[in-house]
Amino acid sequence: MVQFSEKIKSFLNDRWLVFVASMWVMSCSGIGYLFGSISPVIKSGMGYNQRQIAMLGVAKDLGDAIGFLAGILSEVLPIWAVLFIGVIQNFVGYGLVWLIVAHKLPVLPLWVLCVLIFIGTNGETYFNTGALVSCVQNFPKSRGPIVGILKGFAGLSGAILTQVYAMFNFPDQASLVFMVAVGPSIVITAVMFLVRPVGGHKQVRPSDHSSFLFTYSICVILAAYLLAVLLLQDLSSLNENVITLLTIVLLILIVLPVIIPVLLVFFSGPRPVLEESLLPEPEKQESSRMGSFILSEVEDEKSPEVDTLPPSERQKRIAHLQAKLFQAAADGAVRVKRRKGPRRGEDFTLPQALVKADFWLIFISLVLASGSGLTVIDNLGQMSQSLGYANTHIFVSMISIWNFLGRVAGGYFSENIVKHYAYPRPVAMAAVQVVMAFALFFYAMGWPGSIYVVSVVIGLCYGAHWAIVPAAVSELFGLKSFGALYNFLTLASPAGSLIFSGVIASGIYDYQAKQQHEHRVQGSGLGLGVPLIKDDYLTCYGSICYSLTMGIMSGLCIIAFILSLIVVHRTKRVYAQIYGKPQA
Repeated sequence: MVQFSEKIKSFLNDRWLVFVASMWVMSCSGIGYLFGSISPVIKSGMGYNQRQIAMLGVAKDLGDAIGFLAGILSEVLPIWAVLFIGVIQNFVGYGLVWLIVAHKLPVLPLWVLCVLIFIGTNGETYFNTGALVSCVQNFPKSRGPIVGILKGFAGLSGAILTQVYAMFNFPDQASLVFMVAVGPSIVITAVMFLVRPVGGHKQVRPSDHSSFLFTYSICVILAAYLLAVLLLQDLSSLNENVITLLTIVLLILIVLPVIIPVLLVFFSGPRPVLEESLLPEPEKQESSRMGSFILSEVEDEKSPEVDTLPPSERQKRIAHLQAKLFQAAADGAVRVKRRKGPRRGEDFTLPQALVKADFWLIFISLVLASGSGLTVIDNLGQMSQSLGYANTHIFVSMISIWNFLGRVAGGYFSENIVKHYAYPRPVAMAAVQVVMAFALFFYAMGWPGSIYVVSVVIGLCYGAHWAIVPAAVSELFGLKSFGALYNFLTLASPAGSLIFSGVIASGIYDYQAKQQHEHRVQGSGLGLGVPLIKDDYLTCYGSICYSLTMGIMSGLCIIAFILSLIVVHRTKRVYAQIYGKPQA
């Protein structure tokens, strides 16, 4: 009995259980992705026009992006408290929206609904922060896979919640808002005490690689299954029993990764004593400062002819010079200058990171590339409509699933880059930005099948950014303030989309629509002088509607690629030190 209780205690404190519970949290945290399904319900229930719905969309985007408070609180409160704040916001915000839309409360002004949508959606920033902060601390040497898988589940949450809603067969559409308020609140409240740092860096097992492969397999199966279910529901009319069965299989796939901690704790031998480095100890930090100082002094002291020697001889000379400088520093003959603030690879606060060129290079690159990706995601329905496709939601669902796969793949491949080659993780970001630029250019040229290319490639590349960038920032600027750093980075996508979608794409679309409208009026013999009604609904047709926008964003992705390469060049030595391999 005592042994069993010890097993239970080990199970509850196992880092893999924390990871699995975090997956469940993230599978409920993509509430913003459901806005496309919620907005028609609000529109019909409240009698709003499209402009008023657009204002609610802006409130949703702001709530999804502003996570400073969540990041700050994650440093001073336990993770369960951070998650519970998110639960309260989600339940109160969307709960009140449901009561208003279902006419259980008096009709309130539009600005009240904007505030409620903001509060409800802002709750997911607490879910994201709590899950990511816990898991990157528990898996400090596997940040790419961890961030990729967790962010992937957030991307899939819209499809998951929609499928669960279909199973319950609610009598009215407003019940979707009710489910958004209640469903995530129940799930996250149930697991919030499991999601926390548990000293996971001391729980390393030889089987961890196999556990990650199993998790990746579940992710791929889950994405394929959801895509198949979406196509099946679109192509045929399914009865309630079949929908219930499909949803139960989906939920089983989501729960299945819990097998990993169960097997590791209850069905495996004693855990070997292995440990990953989590945060630099003071002695290691001092040693790191000394090492950086010596490296810079070597550059100053070595003679020019050293660079012309054969590699083996040059290495000997530099090693000899390093030894002399270390001895001189130890004897006090050379004074080691103490720099103000941490070095890259150590723990930064957000204000300290904001004065570093590397942080802003990453952020601006993210604005240009992920902002372009979010613009495509937000406009994909109209893009497919302009090309004559009737079932636009197929492409919206498709890009969501590829977004999920991109996050998982981005974490996996970027982790291989840093683990096997000790090369900077941002090189993976540069690679996906080049591919992204090609896909946007493909659409801009109006080549056949461009909507399919954009749906797949942009989904993959946009998703990959949100696995690569948080992991890279945690490596360069530390884990202590990761919550605040991550939530600052989340401003990049809406900042880019605000310009690219709100100004460039919409402006070009409206211009082309107006030109086509005037051409139709001229063709009907009414003349070009017929004025447009102020709120006239204009629809643009053909690839011309978005081709110029796509061309502009393709060029911006090339700029982002260049900025990422600059980060790669500046951080080569840092990654070589972090992952313990000599720089090539």
